[in-house]
Amino acid sequence: MKGSIRIGSVRGLELRAHWSVPLIMLFFAYGLANRTLPAYAPGLAPVVYVVAGVVGALLLLVSLVVHEAAHALTARRAGIPVRDMTLWALGGMTRMDRPATARAAFAVAVSGPLASLLLGGAAIGGAVGLDAVLAWRIPVALLGWLGGTNLLLGVFNLLPGAPLDGGRVLQAALWWRTGDQDRATRAAGRSGQVVGMVLAAVGWWAFVKGASGGLWLTVIGLFVAGAAAAERRWAQLVTALRGVRVAEAMTRPVVTGPDWLTVDRFLSEAAAQAGHAVLPLLDFEGRPSGVVRLRRLAAVPSGRREVLRVREVATPLSQCTLAAPDELLTAVLERLGSGGGLPILVMDGGRLGGIVTTHDIDRLSKKQRKGPDRGVAPSGGGAGRQGIDA
Repeated sequence: MKGSIRIGSVRGLELRAHWSVPLIMLFFAYGLANRTLPAYAPGLAPVVYVVAGVVGALLLLVSLVVHEAAHALTARRAGIPVRDMTLWALGGMTRMDRPATARAAFAVAVSGPLASLLLGGAAIGGAVGLDAVLAWRIPVALLGWLGGTNLLLGVFNLLPGAPLDGGRVLQAALWWRTGDQDRATRAAGRSGQVVGMVLAAVGWWAFVKGASGGLWLTVIGLFVAGAAAAERRWAQLVTALRGVRVAEAMTRPVVTGPDWLTVDRFLSEAAAQAGHAVLPLLDFEGRPSGVVRLRRLAAVPSGRREVLRVREVATPLSQCTLAAPDELLTAVLERLGSGGGLPILVMDGGRLGGIVTTHDIDRLSKKQRKGPDRGVAPSGGGAGRQGIDA
């Protein structure tokens, strides 16, 4: 996910955090210190509430890590390669390859909510026991709040709509029943759109009635609906491009530009003649060195255009999405999250053999939907992402 940084690892799996995580943690810490804790344990010094609020927010963060780690470790035990885990404002996301079987998909999907429910039950049990033995109000309140939040997280994520974990469970069940993974993905996406719009409507109704938390539910609902629609479109694209190789989609010959030119010369010479918004770059020896977008060149201040080289503004080759001509196009598209996105540079023997742009993919998918003139190959596994946990 863009805007995330590495903060550690769990059992060898990279853990990342989006920039929105500190903001949401401050939000929860403020709510605990300003409302929840004073209501349950009144009369204490303000600093006690502040410290306890920060501790509660950190414990919730740990709970989210446990939730995502459950997904990731279950996937790894099932033999599914896992790339990383990312925490963000609405929960978390685990990037992994697509499960090979419906059984594996079900196990991975249900593991996160199950971990949250177990944490929630343990925290509430701890709060009850601590209250009975020691009657420490602040720890009891923190454990009770943490337990209730984890139970809510677990139940909410079991709602039957992608990209929530419940949508993944539904997808696995439909996949097992029909034997068609893409069809199951489309159905889970439709369900997610319905669930998302219902959540948004309920949240807005609650907000109009005076419940400020309803606005947050509306935001989550709209996000779920949007993400579910994106998953449906992706499933349709995968179906249309199933069995297609990169070589069949790429454009060649490729219009390129020299990376050693200054921005000013590049705009007036190479870019003006190319007529493209994105151009691959070649170095002195004719090897690809990266990709430059003309809008980035246009944004360079006029005073620097005569001294700044194009390669200093371009996306370097190490951050571009690369592919071989014989790779499945869908497998490459699913790698875009870890690469530089479109366009795809097609490498053939260390040289640039072609390029795949958004236009190429749209053109080919429309052609395939009208009826490809070849047999359809079986779908292969590719990268996917576990349910986005709210």
